[in-house]
Amino acid sequence: MLYRLLADLVLVVHLLFIAFVVAGGFAAIRWPRLAWAHVPCFVWGALIEFAGWICPLTPLEVRLRIASGQAGYSGGFIERYLLPIIYPGALNREIQIWLGLSVLALNAVAYAWLLRRLRRRARSVR
Repeated sequence: MLYRLLADLVLVVHLLFIAFVVAGGFAAIRWPRLAWAHVPCFVWGALIEFAGWICPLTPLEVRLRIASGQAGYSGGFIERYLLPIIYPGALNREIQIWLGLSVLALNAVAYAWLLRRLRRRARSVR
């Protein structure tokens, strides 16, 4: 039971990390210091997609599921609704490249917005 709870926790953390990679730049517009944490995360997320790597959270979750006696993903809410978001069945290299480009483009927009806002703020202080 403990290993399954830990596997579910890793899955939720993984989903939250993905959400942070994708949308954290827009949160940094509101809280600019958040960019110090977000930039390395979104670079890592894009790098994983471009390089075709597997996030270390994935094998950790799988090991925990095996330790809990699970053979696969079946059963509860987490497996049914969150797994397809994190592990889409049709994922291939082309889709990974597009995901990486999307992460870069989305965050470029967010950080351009943040820089514009910071410049306006700096001008108004003068």
